[in-house]
Amino acid sequence: MRVVVVGAGLSGLMAARRIATQNHEVVVLDKGRSTGGRCATRRIGNAVVDHGAQFFTARSDEFATIAGEWMRAGVAMEWCRGFSDNDGHPRMCGAHGMTSITKYLAQGLDVRCSTMVFSIERASDGWGVRLDDGRELLTDVVVVTCPIPQTMSLLANTDLSIPDGIRTIDYDKTIAALVVVNGDTNVPQPGGVQNGDDTFSFIADNKQKGISPERALTFHCNPAFSEMHWWNDEATTHDLVMQLAAPWLGAATVTEHQPKRWRMATPKTTWRERCWSTQGIILAGDAFAGPRVEGAVLSGLAAADVVLAS
Repeated sequence: MRVVVVGAGLSGLMAARRIATQNHEVVVLDKGRSTGGRCATRRIGNAVVDHGAQFFTARSDEFATIAGEWMRAGVAMEWCRGFSDNDGHPRMCGAHGMTSITKYLAQGLDVRCSTMVFSIERASDGWGVRLDDGRELLTDVVVVTCPIPQTMSLLANTDLSIPDGIRTIDYDKTIAALVVVNGDTNVPQPGGVQNGDDTFSFIADNKQKGISPERALTFHCNPAFSEMHWWNDEATTHDLVMQLAAPWLGAATVTEHQPKRWRMATPKTTWRERCWSTQGIILAGDAFAGPRVEGAVLSGLAAADVVLAS
């Protein structure tokens, strides 16, 4: 069976790995320069900064087994067991940034980054996945794991009847700032603050987290702030974010700072099942099983099971 997976984030890579174990022909396509999706890590000089997903938890036995495999492979580690207090529940992260995990999952797969999918259309025998450079990949099955608005755009030329509960899923935006500093800051141990003030939904100290040799902070603005300022001038907004971050930076000296924006950061609603399928098209991702790392992983595995059962 020929299978094309659109998206090299957690859902896409987990689906591709499971399908590939059954000796099917699998190709993973992603418009980004590397794997990861929202498991995103940036290097700024010697600093290592997670600027998408910050950590993950294991709430099910199924995912706990997978997370244990990642930890044994050395690509994930425990960060802490709570931010404001120790609640006993491990928060885990990529051992060298969150992309450590997706790089591990991509090993042995045919993953083609910097490859933009333009549309998905019916072919005489299955489906045609058209790329923006004019090429077309013919396949029996397509697993689409990108955010729902992008998914709907790719499927615009099909006659598929996709439920309103999926078609209308929208996403919260996230404006972020990545800040490299010298000196100590006011971010307390263990280096993570959830909903610390009226602006920031999460603040991470990537050095305390254990992934960066230099102190580098990630500031995620909350959905209300991000929505309010999304269409404003990016440089002006970034300056405002840096001003609002000052109490957390304390007396540390800022040596580098960069803006980052996530247009589709977190789904506002999710579909009730782990994936959805019809006629050789399977939709998956964190909009199907909850906006967490665990949800994305389990959605990708569910999509693979649908493919393998067909």
